[in-house]
Amino acid sequence: MYRVCSAAEMRQADKDCIEKCGIPGIILMENAAMGCVEEIIKDFGSVYGLKAACFCGKGNNGGDGLAIARLLSRRGAEVTVFLTHGDSYRGDAAINREIISHMDCTVCHVQEDIRLRISSYDIVVDAIFGTGMYGTVDDETYALIEAINESGKYVLSVDIPSGAAADTGEVCGICVNASKTVTFAAYKAGLLMFPACDFAGEIKVCDICTPESVLSGINRFCIDEEFVSRSFPPRFNNSQKGDYGKVLIIGGSIGMTGAPAMAAEAALRTGAGLVTAAVGKSLNSVLEEKLTEVMTYPLEDMDGHLCAACENELGRLIDKADAVLFGPGLGTSDDIYSLLEYVMRRCSVPLIIDADGLNVLSRNIGLIESCSCNLIFTPHEVEMSRLCGESLSDITDNRIQVSNSFAQEYGVTLILKGHHTIVTAADGTQYINITGNPGLATGGSGDVLAGITAALAARGICEDIAAAAAVYIHGKSGDLAADSLGPDSMTATDIIRFLPQTIKNMRMAEITCGKMQ
Repeated sequence: MYRVCSAAEMRQADKDCIEKCGIPGIILMENAAMGCVEEIIKDFGSVYGLKAACFCGKGNNGGDGLAIARLLSRRGAEVTVFLTHGDSYRGDAAINREIISHMDCTVCHVQEDIRLRISSYDIVVDAIFGTGMYGTVDDETYALIEAINESGKYVLSVDIPSGAAADTGEVCGICVNASKTVTFAAYKAGLLMFPACDFAGEIKVCDICTPESVLSGINRFCIDEEFVSRSFPPRFNNSQKGDYGKVLIIGGSIGMTGAPAMAAEAALRTGAGLVTAAVGKSLNSVLEEKLTEVMTYPLEDMDGHLCAACENELGRLIDKADAVLFGPGLGTSDDIYSLLEYVMRRCSVPLIIDADGLNVLSRNIGLIESCSCNLIFTPHEVEMSRLCGESLSDITDNRIQVSNSFAQEYGVTLILKGHHTIVTAADGTQYINITGNPGLATGGSGDVLAGITAALAARGICEDIAAAAAVYIHGKSGDLAADSLGPDSMTATDIIRFLPQTIKNMRMAEITCGKMQ
């Protein structure tokens, strides 16, 4: 997995490369430039005879741009370098500025007719700010970025689109709308946050030979298929259903029987050996109609809602489970609050609290103190706002920091849902997901994710790894559904339908890589 770092962490890593590992900065810059040029060549096949405009700022990002210009020129491109912030370079950037002055490249400053000039180029390289962007884009650069965006040309951004804040994803007035962003050594956090991720285009991480030792202190990761494949438990010939985890799902109320049904189906399709849906007795016949392989257990209810009188029966079910999911479609009555309090005290296996379970927990977050089992929470941003008492805008603007603080304060595994869902372990380790698409924004999608998570937790995977694998699998299945049906028409049950293909593909990847256990 690639790490996800802040601008400060990347600067420190570069510093350590140079000072502790003895790698000259000019080598790192050259590797970065070569990685960018390789991506351009992948997209164009050849750059020979093409016209390239390289917009270079004053810092190391500009130095990368100068090196890219030199390499493109050597491969036969007709290159113009535009110096966006003067001609004063230092250190490694100054070396590349000196070299470019001796090559067959045009070097000039940005002029008023830049819109017209950009229209004559095939390739635009954005090396204006990189991770050094703070404050607001100045007026002249604003006009330049506006011209780049209006040109409709292929744009490659170096490290991060200029105008995007590397840590938060904030757009500082305006941002280059890149066709592709090549970032170095690790993802920059802002590339995975809104709104900047909408401007990055296709993101590629370029290995610039940064030693693993200088990145080892960064505990944020981008989830990939290899990680999930290694985490996903094998199935053995000499086994039986009990070996693959018993999941108990507590959910459902009048008008909300679909939620526990989808969670249960998702758990089965993810490989759980046995799944039981515990629902109100007045709803049991409905669940039996919906579900074939899933067992149902009718509990005492009142008007289609579980009531506190079912505690003892529920306790016996909990004692038999390997993981418990509480919340899908339950409602938020006082009885549900009492049941949650009971379940948190009684449960000794991983407990996933989802949907209405989180909404009743937000009345008294102190209930966590009475719980001795490992907890996984699955909030979207509105539910997260209720849980931690922060405004919705604070959650949206600081997803990484808010997730980290909450998970460590309360000792839980937190799945903060959204595009680029963030999983945070109780020790602060974070996993950011890059699978998924807008089609996942549909009713029941969260119930499916909760069921996948419960299935993996029931199979003995540590909670944060189970959660990280679950969000990747959920997103990947959603991607397959969107490819087949389009994101507008796909439903939550379509995500379940594509779960077997996602898991099969991972198994095939294991075999291909020789990792099958």
